[in-house]
Amino acid sequence: MNFQPLGKRVLVQRLEEATKTASGIIIPDNAKEKPSQGTVLAVSTEVENVAIGDTVVFGKYAGSELTLEGKAYLVIATEDLLGIIK
Repeated sequence: MNFQPLGKRVLVQRLEEATKTASGIIIPDNAKEKPSQGTVLAVSTEVENVAIGDTVVFGKYAGSELTLEGKAYLVIATEDLLGIIK
């Protein structure tokens, strides 16, 4: 993949949502919520606080969806990121 975000934006791939509850109940696809965590795959040259490989938390409706090479990603402005999981 060859994508460079512009402005103060990052390219994020959402983390996979759990398919079972702790008690073993399988969650159907239509009942799952989109995860609000992801891994940063690309960073604009203007971004200083976030690095490639960071796991970030973002709002439920943050970012713009983008499909590259058949995979779904989010382009998110750094101001919409809530934090980095260390």
